[in-house]
Amino acid sequence: MAAGSAPVRFKTNYAVSRKIEPFYKGGKIQISRDGNYMFCPCGTKLNVMDIATGAVVHSIEQEDQEDITSFVLSPDDEILVTGSRALLLKQWDWRENKCTRTWKAVHMAPVASMTFDSTSTLLATGGCDSTIKIWDVIKQYCTHNLKGSAGVVHVVEFHPDISRLQLFSSSMDYKIRIWNLTSSKCIAVLDGHYSAITSLTFAADGNTLISSGRDKICMVWDLKTRAAKRTIPVYESVEAAVLLPEDGDFSQLGMQKQGLHFVTAGSKGALRIWDAATAACVNTQPVPYQPVESGEEEANEHSLTNCMLVPEKNEIATVTAEHNIVLYDIQTLQLRKQFAGYNDEVLDVRFLGPADSHIVVATNSPQLKLFELATSHCQILYGHTETVLALDVFRKGMMFASSAKDKSFRIWRMNKAGEVLCLAQGVGHTYGVGTICCSRMKESFVVTCSQDSTIKVWNLPESLTSKAKAALISSPEILQAQVTEKGHNKDINSVAVSPNDKLIATGSQDRTAKLWSCPDCSLMGVFTGHKRGIWCVQFSPVDQVLATSSADGTVKLWGLRDFSCLKTFEGHDASVLKIIFVSRGTQLLSSGSDGLLKLWTIKSNECVKTLDAHEDKVWGLHSNKQDNMVVTASSDSCITLWKDVTEIELEEEQAKKEEQIMKDQELSNLLHEKKYLKALGLAISLDRPHTVLTVVKAILKETDGRENLETNILRLRKDQKEAVLKFSVTWNTNSRNCHEAQAVLGILLKHESPECLLQYDGIKSAVESLLPYTERHFQRLGRLLQASMFIDFMWQNMRLSDTSKWDKDGL
Repeated sequence: MAAGSAPVRFKTNYAVSRKIEPFYKGGKIQISRDGNYMFCPCGTKLNVMDIATGAVVHSIEQEDQEDITSFVLSPDDEILVTGSRALLLKQWDWRENKCTRTWKAVHMAPVASMTFDSTSTLLATGGCDSTIKIWDVIKQYCTHNLKGSAGVVHVVEFHPDISRLQLFSSSMDYKIRIWNLTSSKCIAVLDGHYSAITSLTFAADGNTLISSGRDKICMVWDLKTRAAKRTIPVYESVEAAVLLPEDGDFSQLGMQKQGLHFVTAGSKGALRIWDAATAACVNTQPVPYQPVESGEEEANEHSLTNCMLVPEKNEIATVTAEHNIVLYDIQTLQLRKQFAGYNDEVLDVRFLGPADSHIVVATNSPQLKLFELATSHCQILYGHTETVLALDVFRKGMMFASSAKDKSFRIWRMNKAGEVLCLAQGVGHTYGVGTICCSRMKESFVVTCSQDSTIKVWNLPESLTSKAKAALISSPEILQAQVTEKGHNKDINSVAVSPNDKLIATGSQDRTAKLWSCPDCSLMGVFTGHKRGIWCVQFSPVDQVLATSSADGTVKLWGLRDFSCLKTFEGHDASVLKIIFVSRGTQLLSSGSDGLLKLWTIKSNECVKTLDAHEDKVWGLHSNKQDNMVVTASSDSCITLWKDVTEIELEEEQAKKEEQIMKDQELSNLLHEKKYLKALGLAISLDRPHTVLTVVKAILKETDGRENLETNILRLRKDQKEAVLKFSVTWNTNSRNCHEAQAVLGILLKHESPECLLQYDGIKSAVESLLPYTERHFQRLGRLLQASMFIDFMWQNMRLSDTSKWDKDGL
């Protein structure tokens, strides 16, 4: 340790400060009218998210643990209704997370679609049983049962003009049915689509309807003549069509707003704006990835599955096939905010940014996700073409590297605004690049290792940093490997660079770790001793020591000079996947395939704490620069942020001790001053049976002790009497204290009515415990009384015999 440096305080515990969990697993989402809350289905739950913070404020869950098949929020944001596979409809006060009403859906199969009318009083449910039911949610009864649809009714919409009393629906026969709610009859069938209809949208005039379908067309219908005005070929499977507000300013999109315009979202993954009058596409949203060509089929991870307008916030929201929810400015189609609803298996995670304000995450996807921790805003980083396997960050925290199954790695840089650019790309491995490590001192090189068993060192040109600052990069610079070395006989799972950039360590499936000089990759030594493959290698930040973790469940520390094993940490029951040094190199944190984290103190070889917050393999583990936060990522789709709570717990413990000392002193003073009632109350509040017993004994020692005890006990509150009774049960088990217990019991039985005693908490178990010991005490007292009477009898007899003897002797 450096002279004058502060002593290292060992960590004793981490607590979960936040979890980034899956909150949306597919299906329709809905945004409240004020644009503040988003409703996202997630299996058996419906999550209510605060859009401003990204926090899930409520998780509405079905009691029957059945999946939610559909839900709808009323236009006035007051009523939420959910339908489940159990064929029940539930009405919720969603702000309080309370179910206010449950009723049978009367459908023979689950409800597939729901909608409210514009007054929020009528609810329509379209079922998988080909029927539509309409419910009066105020008077709570079913008003209509509409039959005649074919197959699943997947779209239901009320006409916005409530005076018309019309319902529009679409089912598996690709026709639009118009229902007159006065007569409960289907009054028209609009036939034009030849695949599933995905949305129905009404124009402001109430006489124009736009329908979208998976048959790659949108249709404009005249509701007066009930005939198709126009068929618009959009050349992609359309999941939603949304009408643009007529009073909006869309000049920035290069279009003069006249007539009817609508936005489509579909399989190509980009929003497109169409003129309903000319059937022309007037604007296509630019996307950061290669859009799907028209000849290619069909849905992919970029495809849009949902789209809706948020007029209050002047936004349009889209949902992608990868469960990302994106909010755009409606007038420019510029991205405002993005949420990742589901992360799949999380393979690696790193803190990023000068103050560790972000985390970058590798999920089971070619795209990287960058989360801003303050707002949950998620950037999606496109570049890799196959699953990203590993990440590492340079010392300053602004540049980072990623490696993937596509046999390449990429260098990225985050600017001050939080935007990320890809600076460079390296290709050269013959298999997926499973592990990567950045230089530790300067942003000068990276080391990659692959399933092809080779190690490659790649130098980074200085021009990369200056280019990034000037934001002139149009395409990533292609890098060439300086050194390539055959490292191991099997897959290399981990690589690490020493703090001084002079050494490289690798860990392999062949059970060995190796030490190499940098940058020429000449072999310096081999670490052998693990019984199974090595998952992770890490250099100590302060000592000439290497840490390795293995599938044999152990963590080992090795000396770099003689390659000997210095210490072995045993405690994990499964593979140890990741290790990091914390507390300035004096402690280790390890994560296992059993979902557990373990904190080890190196000096004592002791496992200080085991942390359990994951349900599957913990692949990612990283500490921030301040060494007071840790982030973990697991196969259970959860990213967990942990806070070092050692100082907090120490302060709490210290405060408790000080408070205890103060109360002990106060108790001692009260006893000294013979303020027994206060002393009893304080001892009871501290939950100290022995101290209460001491007070009772002190009272009984006084003259008129029994009366004094009776007065004090009767002045206690009911909850305090309950506590004293509970303590008496314990005292009664010991013959030394049974007199005090019986004295208390006698007072309570004498002055409390049986009805009152029956109201006491735990009275049944108290009586059951008191009876056998009380009987034993009585038997003991009985035997004692017999023995004392026998002694008295013997003494009397002895006295009598002596007296008669003296009489005989004439004395």
